Amino acid sequence: MIELRNFVKNIRPYKPGKPIEEVVRELGIKEEIIKLSSNENPLGPSPKAVQAIKEKIENINIYPDDNCFYLKKKLSEKFNIQPNNITVGSGSVELIELIFKAYVNPGDEIIMSDPSFIMYKIACHIFGGKRIAIPLKDHAHDIETMAKAINRRTKIIILDNPINPTGTIIRNDKFNYFIEKVPENVILVVDEAYKEYIENENYPNAIDSLKKHKNIIILHTFSKIYGLAGLRVGYGFSSTNIIAALMKVRLPFNVNRIAQIATTAALDDDEFVKKSYKNNEAGKEFLYKELKRLNLKYTPTYGNFILVHFECEAKNVFQAAQKRGVILRTILEYGLPNSLRITIGTPQQNKRLIEVLRKII
Repeated sequence: MIELRNFVKNIRPYKPGKPIEEVVRELGIKEEIIKLSSNENPLGPSPKAVQAIKEKIENINIYPDDNCFYLKKKLSEKFNIQPNNITVGSGSVELIELIFKAYVNPGDEIIMSDPSFIMYKIACHIFGGKRIAIPLKDHAHDIETMAKAINRRTKIIILDNPINPTGTIIRNDKFNYFIEKVPENVILVVDEAYKEYIENENYPNAIDSLKKHKNIIILHTFSKIYGLAGLRVGYGFSSTNIIAALMKVRLPFNVNRIAQIATTAALDDDEFVKKSYKNNEAGKEFLYKELKRLNLKYTPTYGNFILVHFECEAKNVFQAAQKRGVILRTILEYGLPNSLRITIGTPQQNKRLIEVLRKII
């Protein structure tokens, strides 16, 4: 057997939500299957993005713009940030990898909450970083303990806001307290993948912090509220120095032509974003009420998913729901064997979910 590099031996591969096609193959289910496992937009993709794809699909024989000029221009206008303070990647997960690739030397310490998005942990293994895992407090970041963990070996700190998989947020006061504790030579990654689902005055405006703190990088994605997960596009805001460093280590043409066209169009689709937000808010209200009726505990969320807790191993509920055509998400790899992360769906999908859970319980 060919010997693996040492770090590869310790990596547990990322486990995505099961595709509908795989469930059909495995179980032979004939009824309609609903997927509530990957935090995708249940309303589908942005209509403006779809229309733009249809108009430009014949140009896929041409390489994409390596610098994503028009997408960066649109992002610059929307967020009032200069294009040279913007980077674009194949999903925000690529940007996470690029940050580690550019800055982490073996032995550098990376502070993150536990649990939080699993790709931070995987990237830490790949690049030889030492993961400093700070347990959540009441399913939220323990900001005070994270601040105390900072030392001269700290290279990166990661705050996903809201946290995947719990859905909790860091509020303004704690964010402002923490950011002042982070030294200038430490990168603070603020992952805001679900930002568009939040309209709350206590949610921090991380972009405003960029004016004062040049060591912040803010990550966003088109995979969630814009409904473009299949195109794989994420973007980040930071200082020109950090952006330039990420550009050095990325692969050329990392964002394909169709993805650039679609996401540029999607940024103008405010109507779709509002519709998706309202669907999510209504779904949360319905599911909170019905979960209480089923005597199931859950963590109130700021994302488009809910962490639901069971008195048994959650994989049993997962398997039983899957046999009934409803795909949910186990999060054993996050250290939560008795919980499932469930995407908020359409009204019809949410009702079916509750019917299935009622039968199982």
